[in-house]
Amino acid sequence: MNKIAIFASGSGSNAENIVLYFRNKNIDIDFIFLTNNKNAFVLERAKKLNIKSYLFNKKELKEGIVNKILENFNPDLIVLAGFLLLVPESIISKYPNKIINIHPALLPKYGGKGMYGNNVHKAVLENKEKISGITIHYVNNEYDKGNIIFQKECPINDEDNVETLANKVHKLEYDYFPQTIEKLLNKI
Repeated sequence: MNKIAIFASGSGSNAENIVLYFRNKNIDIDFIFLTNNKNAFVLERAKKLNIKSYLFNKKELKEGIVNKILENFNPDLIVLAGFLLLVPESIISKYPNKIINIHPALLPKYGGKGMYGNNVHKAVLENKEKISGITIHYVNNEYDKGNIIFQKECPINDEDNVETLANKVHKLEYDYFPQTIEKLLNKI
């Protein structure tokens, strides 16, 4: 049975979508959710989905507490789904090419610290881009700089605003993130 550790800092809608994708396909995966935010709705989703969750702070991430959780779980893949902290080198070096992230834009544009969620969509619209989309990439020790695994575009119309663009990008995330994870697991 494959094991996936999902890190999320917020609502966890992508985390839940990933779990439901595999459950609906009757693919047996053992999941854990990890979050740095005690108010993150992903904790409620974990309860609803009957998935073990862990709450940690920045200090515990840096000092290796999260490393111990991961060592005990022994994941085949670590998925960042709306996780806003930089992953420490100690985790990256232990899981080479096993940590992936999804970004709500077509990297290398609109990446880096502070570029998440609506911040990205606002920047894309302000720069009058004609397309946006998603990028799924490996994680390294810089925000949004890891090798790209998959990208999917969506058009931007003159009528689009932050909310409508976010909805288009979320649809791509929900459709393609679980599929890409499945393909990566099939290569393990």
